[in-house]
Amino acid sequence: MATTTLQEQQIKTAQEKLAELIRSDFARIERMKADEEVTDFSKLDTITIGVMPGDGIGPIIMEQALRVLKDLMAPELASGKVKIRIIEGMTFERRVELGESLPEDVLKACKECNVLIKGPFTTPRAGDKFPDGTPMPNMVSANSLLRRSLDLFAAVRPIKIPEKNIDWCFFRENIEGEYIWGNKGIQVNEDLAIDFKVQTKQGSERIARAAFEYARKNGKHNVTAVTKANIVKLADGNFLKAVHHIGETEYPDIEVQERLVDAMTAKMADPEFTKGCEVFVLPNLYGDIVTDAAAEMQGGLGSASSSNIGNKYALFEAIHGTAPYLISHGRAQYANPCSLIRAAGQLMAHIGYGDRTAKLEKALDICCNTEKKLVVTTDKDGATSEEFTTYLLDTLKSL
Repeated sequence: MATTTLQEQQIKTAQEKLAELIRSDFARIERMKADEEVTDFSKLDTITIGVMPGDGIGPIIMEQALRVLKDLMAPELASGKVKIRIIEGMTFERRVELGESLPEDVLKACKECNVLIKGPFTTPRAGDKFPDGTPMPNMVSANSLLRRSLDLFAAVRPIKIPEKNIDWCFFRENIEGEYIWGNKGIQVNEDLAIDFKVQTKQGSERIARAAFEYARKNGKHNVTAVTKANIVKLADGNFLKAVHHIGETEYPDIEVQERLVDAMTAKMADPEFTKGCEVFVLPNLYGDIVTDAAAEMQGGLGSASSSNIGNKYALFEAIHGTAPYLISHGRAQYANPCSLIRAAGQLMAHIGYGDRTAKLEKALDICCNTEKKLVVTTDKDGATSEEFTTYLLDTLKSL
């Protein structure tokens, strides 16, 4: 059946939009090629930690994470080697008022810091409403904008479950895939909508290299690529090729394995399926889904954290959301602070204080797994965030 004149015009309009997107990514690829300088924290006179508390339960758990961070970094804070800067202006209410997911003044403040730690931000979904029934604006994810603006290409998420002999580290490509053009799809007409999946050689190779470098530095023996390359032939197929290329040419001592994302999600808890797996590297969307599932195995989203690493900047965060249910039911003070506390631990390791991170991990293992004098249940039958953090700090003092 021949296309109509109207359909031909719709095709032309879609082609023009796609051409603009491709031009913008050509420019991004050139920036990636030029971006080779990596921050050496040992050479900085002062390391500035930017803090964004976030929305919902964010300010509550951030207060507790900062108690731990200030305790463990007390000598450096006292000497001025490390400074903590609170970055204002990132509340959902202000972002709505400005009509900006990431206000310019906030981004400027972030770039004046070396590393960042943040609580969860509200990202409205289509149909979400304010308490008074007013529709929320369908805003772009502030998290995605931050990652892109600071070029934080690697989301690093460790998962440890000692009783199951699990010690995994996930490297999720943080910029590309379905997310980079997530708000730039084309509504061709009322019958046809098109979204995109973007993969670049440079983006795939740098996340692969990060995974292999971590494996080598930490005595790991394999890196497992998780894709759907049997179906998504180009984007996933090229990602898989990039992982093999980096492994074979730069890290021949490290084995490359493959898993399909659907099987990985279904069988992650099967010790036979993941036997010997240590480090995983995944495209953006798959990494988002698989690491959330892995966090549930570890003890829920409240127990896991994420590092977002670039060559110049790094951002550390909880991987859960703002917990509107806890807020609406008067239980915000019972939120689990462990995800953000672990994020603070990852931050310390990144800037060169891995000994403090190791001490924190030991204390968390005592408080969460072996001793468990206080347990956070997110309900009134458990400890509050503040009570648990006091228990954790007391445990740290005893080590």
